[in-house]
Amino acid sequence: MSKLHGLNFIGNKTESGATEFRAINPSTSQAIEPEFAEATIGQVDAAMLLADAAFDAYRAMEPKKRAAFLDAIADQIAGCDEVIDRANQETGLPIERLRGERGRTVGQLKMFARLIEEGSWVDARIDHADPARTPIPKPDLRRMLIPLGPVVVFGASNFPLAFSVAGGDTASALAAGCPVVVKAHPAHPGTSEIVASLILKAANATGMPAGVFSMLQGPSHALGMALVRHPMTKAVGFTGSLKGGRALFDAACGRHDPIPVYAEMGSTNPVFILPGALAERGSTIAAGLTQSVTMGVGQFCTNPGMVIGLQSDAYTAFVDQATKHFQKAAPGTMLYGGLRDSYETGVRRLQGISNVRILAQSQDATDAARTQVPATLFSTDVKTFLNNPVVSEELFGPATVLIAAKSAEDLEKVAQNVEGHLTATLHGTAEDLAANRKLVSILERKVGRLLFNGFPTGVEVAAAMQHGGPYPATTDSRTTSVGTAAIERFARPICYQNFPESALPAELHESNPRSIFRMVDGRHTR
Repeated sequence: MSKLHGLNFIGNKTESGATEFRAINPSTSQAIEPEFAEATIGQVDAAMLLADAAFDAYRAMEPKKRAAFLDAIADQIAGCDEVIDRANQETGLPIERLRGERGRTVGQLKMFARLIEEGSWVDARIDHADPARTPIPKPDLRRMLIPLGPVVVFGASNFPLAFSVAGGDTASALAAGCPVVVKAHPAHPGTSEIVASLILKAANATGMPAGVFSMLQGPSHALGMALVRHPMTKAVGFTGSLKGGRALFDAACGRHDPIPVYAEMGSTNPVFILPGALAERGSTIAAGLTQSVTMGVGQFCTNPGMVIGLQSDAYTAFVDQATKHFQKAAPGTMLYGGLRDSYETGVRRLQGISNVRILAQSQDATDAARTQVPATLFSTDVKTFLNNPVVSEELFGPATVLIAAKSAEDLEKVAQNVEGHLTATLHGTAEDLAANRKLVSILERKVGRLLFNGFPTGVEVAAAMQHGGPYPATTDSRTTSVGTAAIERFARPICYQNFPESALPAELHESNPRSIFRMVDGRHTR
């Protein structure tokens, strides 16, 4: 890999920008070379026009060619150790964590390659004509999913590989047949540049059209807004804060032609610990909770930020165990200074609420120069939770709030009063579940993934995964940003009526040359 140049990628071309910025190593608070050029509004226009020009040629390619492109990106990333070293410098994340994330990034690219090779994801449906039907003849109808058009993807701060330049949004959009323009996250511009260069290397090696991929750098909010508002942009993928995601969503809705913004935003991921579980294994749950909350310095969208349990001797013992574990938890380096500042502000905000108290914090001192924060364990009760919406808001970092309930009805009140989340977790026994069916029913309406006897951190990349939830967890609870169903965000249905077969896509030909699953006259078949 050549030396970093700090430029923007407009298709295969690299260009400078109007202003410059640098990455900061959060472990040292020192700036890292080189300087990076922030893209201009003119470069936004150039990248989006190039993507639009590439769209028809790219979407018309046989799926196996697009799959070869995704495989080539995966292979390029898998063979690049430089990206691990740079990501470590820019994020403070451990090398082993980053290697695991690289494996996930490679795996999901190849997962989408296999998905589009097989082909059934297009949800083809055929209803044959019946000209003899009375009083009106029935037409021949053939429906399938087709790509939306150029997609803008915003890189996430907490996953510099798996939710960033070549992450799940980019992989699923490219798989669907959509060119992608990435707005790189300004906290890891060097990592982003390395990955972007690998994507373009793969694009050139597999004969992709110029403009199938571009990447723009810069911390400016105006840059992101210009990408969302550009007339060639047809969809947006975003992972980040509620404030940022909502701003992009509102901008997209304010366009002359509103477009979908698939934003994954804040989530507190409530954990309910039922009496049977507390009695059987309260100490084990306390240890697991501490590990889950502090994993990655709490910088996961699935971090369990609220824990609710029924007051009892077993609950008191659980709280005591959790307190000891949090005291022993080491401080951790956050991804960048802004996140540390937000965490510290959030801790003070919670601490200022009457009847919310800090039970424990990391005993070891934090080092400001290393962007460190302590693990923090709060406690309160259901009445305070119900009267203070702040208690249920996401505090991004290694913190959680224990909420003491007095009855099963209290548990249900908490569940009724939380907003949408990515996950909710139930620790219990089979008897606990039978006794709390109403609680389960309430939570089904509130989240995208419901866990039993586990912890929400760790999101399996699989066909059955749902990584999304009701607002404010996401802007569209019908979608997922992880798993094969993520491709559906960047496609839309089209129906062909009475078209000759010669003018139809292969997926809708009578002979089914791709051997995909289709619904034909109301029945699924190959």
